[in-house]
Amino acid sequence: MTSTPITEASGTTCALLADRHTVSIEGIRDLLGTAFNSVYTVGDTHSLCEGAQRLRPNVIVFDISFARSNSLGLIRKIKGISPGSKLITLTIHDQESAAQISLSAGADAIVLKRCIARDLLEAVDAVQRDEGFISADIGVNSCPG
Repeated sequence: MTSTPITEASGTTCALLADRHTVSIEGIRDLLGTAFNSVYTVGDTHSLCEGAQRLRPNVIVFDISFARSNSLGLIRKIKGISPGSKLITLTIHDQESAAQISLSAGADAIVLKRCIARDLLEAVDAVQRDEGFISADIGVNSCPG
């Protein structure tokens, strides 16, 4: 089995979104739906890992607190399961050090949850160009509207 993300000749693209909060996942799924042909959602770490392996999505988006006790281990595990997928982590933590730790574990981008509307699609574009992305408000206490 190849680890290359699914992108057929027709340009079909796929994203995998993981979050425990139904309200959050619906809004983020709708936003990602503007950039991908298919957006799959999961609500637990087992399903996230299984989906990453089966779908080999172009982009995987999940809340850094999703794994609760071992977020960095989950980042490494997902990158091992689907190394061709780009990984965008969502966080409420605006400390620069927290973002750097996630990036060092293998995340391709960090988006502040309070800045999703402004930053998520920009992060998607960046990682698909093999560029990193960190919300501009990391280390700042507000996200302008």
